[in-house]
Amino acid sequence: MPIARFSPFELLLLQSRSQVDTAKLLLLAWILVHRQHVSEGQRRRRLAQVCAHFRHGHELAPVMHIARQRDLKAIQLAAEVIRKECSEEHSLGVMHQAITVATDNGDLSLSNHYILRFVADLLNVLPTTLGTLFKELTGRALALPEDPSRDAYWRVHDADYYAQQARKAEEAARQAREAQEKAEQQEKRRQEEEAQRAHSKAQEKAERERARSDKSRDDKARKDQARNEKARQQQEHARRKKEERERAKRQQQHSKSGSQKGSQQGSRQGYQNGYQHSHQQRSSTPPPPDRTTRALAVLELSPGVTQAEVRRAYRRMAQLHHPDRFYTQSEHQIALASARFQRIKSAYDYLMQTYR
Repeated sequence: MPIARFSPFELLLLQSRSQVDTAKLLLLAWILVHRQHVSEGQRRRRLAQVCAHFRHGHELAPVMHIARQRDLKAIQLAAEVIRKECSEEHSLGVMHQAITVATDNGDLSLSNHYILRFVADLLNVLPTTLGTLFKELTGRALALPEDPSRDAYWRVHDADYYAQQARKAEEAARQAREAQEKAEQQEKRRQEEEAQRAHSKAQEKAERERARSDKSRDDKARKDQARNEKARQQQEHARRKKEERERAKRQQQHSKSGSQKGSQQGSRQGYQNGYQHSHQQRSSTPPPPDRTTRALAVLELSPGVTQAEVRRAYRRMAQLHHPDRFYTQSEHQIALASARFQRIKSAYDYLMQTYR
């Protein structure tokens, strides 16, 4: 047969001289455990004063230990013992002692407020009777207990916590504002950088367009210059061909007139001499002096210069008056420079042909 297992409070009841006194002792100890601002020594002394006339016959320490553990089964068992063994008047006496122990320092803790109502319910004491008894003993009405589940209760009884929460909320709001301001500044800086990059790209594009336009204008000017130079050379070549034909025609006319006066051999010899004389005259005869003078004046030279001097003068004048040096000027200035350079080139070509 298995051995029955008893709880600590049941063992106390079995060992007690008076189960009713042991039950009352546990209820009063439970109330003392929930007293505020009371030390453990003060609780034991107060419990000893209350139970001085009790006939329980055991130590108080086990009862205090059970009360601190908040063993509701033991509390209910104690209430059943009192309700079964005691009369209604005796139950009111227990409630009297419970109210006295809970309020003898003037304060009623929230826990003891609920404990008194719970004990009264276990002992079949009506709430109105409890309120009347409480007012007779304390001089004030037993108000409804505050509800710890409500936020308003903790705002009163734990104001420091809510102040700390308010400070935390304020700090979080400040950090959120700073973060937002920082984000706005970063966004503004990013937009400014994008605008600056867009402006730089626009400037670079404009520079490329301007450079492309300048290059196109320079290419066109060089092509025009090359075309003009080619046309001038063609005209000069045609002029020389025409002059050679005219000289040859004059020479032929002169040879025919000489052959009529001499013999056929002398005529042939005269023709050859005349041809040689005409060839020498054609290669050594200087061009008209007015054109040579104008060509020398264009290159800023004096008569009697050599080919080397003509070449050096041309290079010097070409460096000074080349159209590429005037690409930043107006189109009129560029046209004037092209015409001036064309005269210099024509004068140079003419003098180089003359002084061979």
